[in-house]
Amino acid sequence: MGRVIAIAGKGGTGKTTIAALIVRHLQARGQRPILAIDADPNDNLAEALGLPKRGSVAGFTDQFFKDKADVPAGLPKETYLEMCLNSVITESKDFDLLVMGHPEGPGCYCYVNNILRAHLEKLVSNYAYIVVDNEAGMEHISRRTTRRMDRLVIVADYSVKALKAASRISELARELELSVDEAGLVVNRFSEGLPPLNDAIHAVGLPLWQTIPESPRVSANDASGLPVFALPEDDPVVVAVGDLVDKIILNRKGSSDGR
Repeated sequence: MGRVIAIAGKGGTGKTTIAALIVRHLQARGQRPILAIDADPNDNLAEALGLPKRGSVAGFTDQFFKDKADVPAGLPKETYLEMCLNSVITESKDFDLLVMGHPEGPGCYCYVNNILRAHLEKLVSNYAYIVVDNEAGMEHISRRTTRRMDRLVIVADYSVKALKAASRISELARELELSVDEAGLVVNRFSEGLPPLNDAIHAVGLPLWQTIPESPRVSANDASGLPVFALPEDDPVVVAVGDLVDKIILNRKGSSDGR
């Protein structure tokens, strides 16, 4: 099974950009194929990666509940759901994208979730790395995607409010009894000119894996709807996420560029 890298954080902290940059760096370092999973209902990982969306898991499960009678005659429901899952995967040369979609509506999704989890676990075994962009509540990772994570990257921007949210996300991961090999904190939009928040960072209770500076080019890139691949190699955000990939994900402690 491939290594699962999950990214979580409250909305607006830049976690989707960081998730997409992790995919970019893994691709550049030859760690492919990669499966990117957008598990945030406010799904915009496709735009960050420059890929089209072919639908979502939530979309076809909603349709499944609505039109159960439309399952082709003689085709087991499990096979039909697996076909639907494969149909919404957007494929590219080195990485693919799977969008989970909105949270579940009323009704019991346990049967579908159990089938989907089994097929997802089989699917991810085909990839070297799986990068999951989660919502803060991590609903999809607790219900639909694999519960095992090699790295849980919790992103906060440089504010007490966001750091408190990061602490709650860390606590939630423990409450959900998720299997996490290593978890750590990434502080985004860090600036040396701002007041120190050492106590708030320490209170999160996680090792500080990386600080990522602000970058006008990243803001302009996001505002223009451009993918992270449009950012130059020397942008400080690109460099910082590259260091995170090398040190924490690939464990290349002595390398500055991972190549």
